[in-house]
Formats: sequence, structure tokens, C-alpha cells
Amino acid sequence: RRAPLVLASALAYASVSQLLQMDLSEFRKPPGHEEEEEGDEEEDKARVTLLDAGDLARSFFTQLWNVCSQWQKQVPSAASTPQRQWLVSVHAIRNTRRKMEDRHVSMPAFNQLFGLSDPVDRAYFAVFDGHGGVDAAKFAATHVHANAARQPGLTLDPAGALREAFRLTDEMFLRKAKRERLQSGTTGVCALIAGSTLYIAWLGDSQVILVQQGEVVKLMEPHRPERQDERERIEALGGFVSHMDCWRVNGTLAVSRAIGDVFQKPYVSGEADTTSRELTGSEDYLLLACDGFFDFVPPQEVTGLVQSHLAWHQGCGLRVAEELVAAARERGSRDNITVLVVFLRDPQDLLEDG
Repeated sequence: RRAPLVLASALAYASVSQLLQMDLSEFRKPPGHEEEEEGDEEEDKARVTLLDAGDLARSFFTQLWNVCSQWQKQVPSAASTPQRQWLVSVHAIRNTRRKMEDRHVSMPAFNQLFGLSDPVDRAYFAVFDGHGGVDAAKFAATHVHANAARQPGLTLDPAGALREAFRLTDEMFLRKAKRERLQSGTTGVCALIAGSTLYIAWLGDSQVILVQQGEVVKLMEPHRPERQDERERIEALGGFVSHMDCWRVNGTLAVSRAIGDVFQKPYVSGEADTTSRELTGSEDYLLLACDGFFDFVPPQEVTGLVQSHLAWHQGCGLRVAEELVAAARERGSRDNITVLVVFLRDPQDLLEDG
């Protein structure tokens, strides 16, 4: 737990690689009642083998112990490769909700975790905002980046890899939801920085903004039912959009795209949108957050809040996310709130630039 991030990620990758060379059939769970029920032809084709998580975890830690013992003698060069240092501030609160259904991912050592050896440095960040339970958000926070890393086109078409990762994660979770009778869903937004290019993918109303030289750069448009193109897509499929305290799909969900929501497919789409932007070095920071933040703090007010925090804390940005979460709460947000700030320049430089 106290290992440097690059070393911890490399250890995890080496241990998983060894584990996957084993015969995992001994961990297979016997078919349960829910698996024995007759399903449709599509479900039969997509049937998965379920493994006992506890036994598998114990075997993984045995592999991890073995790898650590080997590396005490000599650490492979790939595990000690220097990488860019990222300053990330993240804060998440349950707020007044009964459960915390948000999840977030901060993965600066993306290459080391997945054994990518090309010269392009990569970092991945994401926020997922669950609804109807936390299962979909937990699943997405575990699988989207892993599915992206497995895409053959990740190096040539990162945006396409992210889009496919969202689609595949949705497909995987829908099978799980049918098997375990889950009804939850999640919006999500992720940012992959590969070299000098920023790639964004999103579903629903979780958002990301980029601040460059003190100005907010809009990168995306949230998926909400009131959007003309989203309304037309839903109605073309036979669904409807109605206003019940806010615009909703089929009178239920206030978002028009999400992972999960098995009973609202295909009206609530699992197809993500993507965009990309070349980074010039003049960018200040990225901010990823759920609607519990953006519904109460407009993007144009973010820069003033961040600058005030840096001025008060003499250029230290480690706790800026706490300040932003507190601002949303003070303005009336009762929802779960998650804010993740990725500094692209030294906060001390931002303070000096004013």
C-alpha cells in the first residue's frame, strides 16, 4: 500500500499476468439457480463462467508475494521507468442521500498497470454517477479502463477504444443485471491523456471541463432527454420524453444515455460520445464531476473558486476539490457530489499568473 504508484502498478500487472497463465477452472463456481433458468438465445451465447472471488483473490495474493520476492533481488527496468508526475485533487461525499452511489478513478500509472511498453505516456481519470443502486457505478469504475486497455486500437485510435470500452462495459453489466436482477445504471465521463492529446468519452450528465489560461473550454454536451437529437432518437425507437419536475425518458430517468438501466434499453443508450483535443502546455487543469456539482456550480464560476483557493492556500492545490464540493453543497446540492481536478500546470504557476 505504501509502494510508489509506478511500482505498485507494475507489481499488479506482473501478478495478474502470472495468474492468467494458470488453470483457473478450479475457481469455477457451480451453476446457481439463476444460471439454470432458461434464457433467450442471445443470453445463451453470452453466458459467462463465474469464478469464486474469494479463492481467486487468495491465489492472486500468493502470486503477488512471489513477484515481490523475485523483485527484491532485481526490479525489472520497466517497473522503474520514470513518468510524468501528476497532481490530482479529488473529493467525494454522500451528502444528504441515503447511499453513496458515485465512484471515481484516478490512474496516472496507466501504462504500468496494463504493461504497455510504447513511449507514449498515458493517464486515465473518470467519474461515474450511479442511480437506482451503486452496482452499475462500481462495475463501470472497475471495467471501463480495463476494457479500453484491451482494445487493439488503443494506440492508433484512443477515442474509438474508449467508445468501445463503454459499449462493452454496458453489454457486460446488462448480462450481470439480468443474472442478478439488478436495476441500477450509471452515467460516466472519462479523460485519457495520451502523450500530448486529451481524449474524452462520456454517457449521460457527468461532465468534464478544461481550463486554459484562466478560461473555461467547453469539451462536451451532456446527454439529457431535452436535447433535440436525444429526444428524436428516443421517439424513433418508440419511447417518449415527458416533463415530471424535469425532462425524463419514459417518465423515469433524467438522463438519456447510461451504462445499465436494463429495463430502459434501448431508449437509454449505452453508446458513448467522444472528442479529442491537442494539449499545447498552456492548459491549467481538467475538472471532472457529476451532476451533483455541475447543477449548482456553473462552469464559468469554477475558475474563480479555484483561484481563490490557491490564493488562500499559497498555491497548494491538493485540497481544491474539497473547496469545490463545499461550494456545491452550500448552494443547495443534496445529491452525491464528486469532483476530480487534474492539474496540467503547477498550481503555484497558476497563482502567480493570476
